[in-house]
Amino acid sequence: MGIIKQNTMNSARLPDFRNLGIALRVLVLVNLLGLFAALVGSTDLSEILPVFARWCTFILPVLMLSLLTLAGLHRALARLPWHYGVGCIVLVTTAAGLLVHVLASEALGISGLGSAARTSSIVLLFTLAVLGYLHLRQRSLAPALTEARLQALQARIRPHFLFNSINAVLSIVRSDPRQAENALMDMADLFRVLMADNRELTSLAEELALCRQYLALEKLRLEDRLNLDWQIDTMPPDAMIPPLILQPLLENAVYHA
Repeated sequence: MGIIKQNTMNSARLPDFRNLGIALRVLVLVNLLGLFAALVGSTDLSEILPVFARWCTFILPVLMLSLLTLAGLHRALARLPWHYGVGCIVLVTTAAGLLVHVLASEALGISGLGSAARTSSIVLLFTLAVLGYLHLRQRSLAPALTEARLQALQARIRPHFLFNSINAVLSIVRSDPRQAENALMDMADLFRVLMADNRELTSLAEELALCRQYLALEKLRLEDRLNLDWQIDTMPPDAMIPPLILQPLLENAVYHA
């Protein structure tokens, strides 16, 4: 049985550039890339800071314009497939780079920016590097987030299951002590399963056995008011599913009738 994981390739999402944390990460990463470019383009250590300052003069306006534009287009980008969204982001950043290049070189008369093709290439490389980093970060965090959500769901299930089971035993403890004792033993077996490490997948047959034990306890409390009709002949018993995935459905069905 493998650890529960999310298919991150099929669930890839574009970064939400409205998020302050994402924007700060992009800002830091772009400045680090600019510093690396300054190190590569300098022949002397004394030239690094002046070269980096010139990089920032060009990069930061492009970055701010791109982030504001992408934040405004977030809803439209979220509806696109991932690869189309990436293409749109590249177009936005490239257009922002060319706009800043034209304004800086022609309107402001700043020299040393190089050709428009060189500017487009630099912006494209920076954009792909940032998107690659954010995508890898998302893929690395997705399984941990999925496990955390599942564990939180199971933490909510267990108290409800415990209260319902205790109520079922209390309803017969005076009228039939022997049956109550057997029910408590069954409940102990159930909670032994519930307290196990539930980060691993379980078979559908094991999950159904757990459901039968739960419903047997509820049958003690509800008696003839609880009628069961199992339609599971076509279900594969060896199918692997997250543990306790059926438990909320059963509890809601019993509670809401």
